[in-house]
Amino acid sequence: QVQLVESGGGLVQPGGSLRLSCAASRSILDINLMGWYRQVPGKERELVAAIISGGSTNYADSVKGRFTISRDIAKNTLYLQMTNLKPEDTAVYYCKYRDWNIRTYWGQGTQVTVSS
Repeated sequence: QVQLVESGGGLVQPGGSLRLSCAASRSILDINLMGWYRQVPGKERELVAAIISGGSTNYADSVKGRFTISRDIAKNTLYLQMTNLKPEDTAVYYCKYRDWNIRTYWGQGTQVTVSS
């Protein structure tokens, strides 16, 4: 089992920044995938950004150049730095961890609201 605890969400004005954190209960060094997804009511959960095995990253086109995913292996923590936020970024953001047995774990989610 892996417990994931997200934090850092909140209300921000358009053009503002937030940093999300996802603290894992075990090492995030050797992972199959770890990433951030988001969901709005009535829509499917979608990929925002992910780190896959070997350390390469993948971003949704809508966030390229604005969001940066990173990790602190010593702290077992994944981050999502979000800049130039737009109202359409409003969603619940979830952290995902997938191990080499392809078991998937999700955090509880953190709300991000971009509004003036």
